[in-house]
Amino acid sequence: MTTVKTKLLNKYGASARKRWMIDILPFNLLVWIVALIYILPVGFMVVTAMMPTEQLGDREAPLYPAKVKSIVYNGISYKLYHVPTEEGVKEWALVDRGMTRSGFIDPQNPEAGLIEWQGDWTQLTWVYEFSPTWDNFKILFNALPFPAMVGNSLLMVLIGEIGVLISSTLVAYGFARFSLPGGNLLFYILIATILLPDKITFIPSYYFFIRVLHWSNTLYPILLPLFFGNAVYIFLLRQNFKSISIELEEAAMLDGAGPLHRLFSVILPQSWPVITTVALLHFFYTWNETRQAAIYLTTSSKLLPVSFAVQNYQSLIRIDNVIQASTIVVLAVPVVILFLTQRFFMQGLIITGMEK
Repeated sequence: MTTVKTKLLNKYGASARKRWMIDILPFNLLVWIVALIYILPVGFMVVTAMMPTEQLGDREAPLYPAKVKSIVYNGISYKLYHVPTEEGVKEWALVDRGMTRSGFIDPQNPEAGLIEWQGDWTQLTWVYEFSPTWDNFKILFNALPFPAMVGNSLLMVLIGEIGVLISSTLVAYGFARFSLPGGNLLFYILIATILLPDKITFIPSYYFFIRVLHWSNTLYPILLPLFFGNAVYIFLLRQNFKSISIELEEAAMLDGAGPLHRLFSVILPQSWPVITTVALLHFFYTWNETRQAAIYLTTSSKLLPVSFAVQNYQSLIRIDNVIQASTIVVLAVPVVILFLTQRFFMQGLIITGMEK
């Protein structure tokens, strides 16, 4: 009996291992390769942001943040070079430069004095050591009022979230549960607005907000449209509301619950994943907002959000490592929030049917 059981385990175990090697392993490798390709630019930004400025112009410098090693000899700092000798390559400090003969100091034994070396010292390469720096971030934070700009962005997020969630939820609930005259046509028209390029509405919107309402240098042109809903969010919420069993609402209706009562007591408690998804999508959009801020807030430095202020700062600073540091500062917050809420985000996408 034991022998038969062992044979079956070996048979099916070998089959499972073979299936894993043929079907699952190549797919996992492909996923990891694609993930690494997407992560490489972010890794490049992080590495560049932590590089010293002098390293950017050094063609022989390594790809990681590093600086040239040096020692202090007789009160003077000397850089270390890779020096080929009969005993192998040594790391010596160049003290006395010559055309064909140069004097070096061994950092391990500086008391021995100068070591004469024959050759062209200009052909030697420096010795580097890993040395990340935070000076680029310090330059950025000293140049810009980050606390105030982050506060502006969070204020826009908070007010925008309230407006877009309330308006989009009410409209989506109406489309999902009420038979309105021409309701389907209105919904199709609403979805069609997603295809409408924003460039078409820029000029009339600007004229209306600035020339008619005189809302220059205020947050009203950015926040007010959010209180009229968003077509994408309405679509996501409607898809989720329609997937909820209507029998639950009918039971609440028999108990005398009105439409708003049913919405808040029956629909919304079952829709937290999609609501979280909508809230996250709007947060990412608002945090990275630069276009409308450039139109309506360019002359009001006190109201600038962090993303636009950093992008404007990048146009004035031509130092690559500082630019990468500012980009990381803007990208860090959305990435952290998405990492902490990815479970709700993915669950919301599945519920709304976007994953299908």
